[in-house]
Amino acid sequence: MTESEQRGFTVWFTGLSGAGKSTIAEMLFHELQARGMKTEILDGDVVRQNLSKGLGFSKEDRDTNILRIAFVAQLLSRNGVATICCPISPYREARARAREMIGDFVEVFVHATVEEIAEHRDPKGLYKKALAGEITGFTGVDDPYEAPQNPELVLDTMVEEPVESLRNVLAKLRELGYVEEDAVMVEGDRAHSGMTDLRVTKTGHVAEGR
Repeated sequence: MTESEQRGFTVWFTGLSGAGKSTIAEMLFHELQARGMKTEILDGDVVRQNLSKGLGFSKEDRDTNILRIAFVAQLLSRNGVATICCPISPYREARARAREMIGDFVEVFVHATVEEIAEHRDPKGLYKKALAGEITGFTGVDDPYEAPQNPELVLDTMVEEPVESLRNVLAKLRELGYVEEDAVMVEGDRAHSGMTDLRVTKTGHVAEGR
């Protein structure tokens, strides 16, 4: 597939913080690049530090952040870029507006429970603090997360290893006609894209873990 033949689309990962969105997004980024596709990642936290600097965490500000991400994703997608978005995006209405704006939109629900994340994927202890009432306005604890009702794909990262989730995403993209081949092409350590908040090793690779 040449760049002029590439059809732009957006894969929109949604789920709780720590569910595995950025991990799978990074893996997908390298897979699409390996296929010679133009691709970009829009990570919720990274966008907040740049395009949405100054926004808080009220529902209005969260929605504004999501719609800014959707606007950029729409521009990229219509210009033939495979765009990967991985914000928490907790509210269904904002995600529905993003879908309407973008058009070629693949919603992927990355599922893990608060209990699972707090117990096994909470290196900063934020979930534990939120559950203890020390932090307020925390999505999934005392602020709502509205799970998708009809996403294109559900990934259960409590039972799936990251590479299995990646295979499921690639299979869905092939089914929808966005990629021609769904085999995993990139093995071993992956260079950090610089576009997500995943930890990076001294060698510039993505650190292990979700």
